[in-house]
Amino acid sequence: MNAITLRCSRRTSRGFTLSEVMIAGTFGAIVIAGVLSTFLALGRNSQRLFYYNGMEAESRRTLEEFAQDVRMASDSVYNSSTSVTLTVPDNYTATANMVTYAYGSATLNGTTYDDCFYRRPGTTSSTVDPVILIKNVTQCTFSRFDVLGNSTTSDTATKRLELTLRVSNTRNTLVASTDNIVSATYLLRNK
Repeated sequence: MNAITLRCSRRTSRGFTLSEVMIAGTFGAIVIAGVLSTFLALGRNSQRLFYYNGMEAESRRTLEEFAQDVRMASDSVYNSSTSVTLTVPDNYTATANMVTYAYGSATLNGTTYDDCFYRRPGTTSSTVDPVILIKNVTQCTFSRFDVLGNSTTSDTATKRLELTLRVSNTRNTLVASTDNIVSATYLLRNK
């Protein structure tokens, strides 16, 4: 073999230099980091969307049940800004037709749930098991209005009720998912 052929064969069999490998490795790491961070962000967003959908479904069901009882109620007792007792004819016969909607802690089957909105047949002192309508409630307020829609402080003047809830789901790796729920002002038709 002559010297020219030997030089050509050495050039074609050479690999990448160290700097070329380092640059390619850096670009590869940047691309993989971008793909991974996008994957994680999509996963977190889909998880938050799942929580929002769950909160929305619970909120809708809670408002439907509350609205049904309020519309049929013949009387209401405002226990506090977070609790109201309704008299609903023919619905809660075992507890003198009374049902209480409240926010706070509730014990169901030996398990205590904090920060929930629940319905308990009877008055506030009832020992009947509650029905937990929505969990992770951070704020609850009942507002009451008279026939003309003016805010009132009297049980006898109350003709409309409004419910305001704030629900928040938090997880270790996610930003809190919060939903503010404001109901319509439901008319006590039988009062």
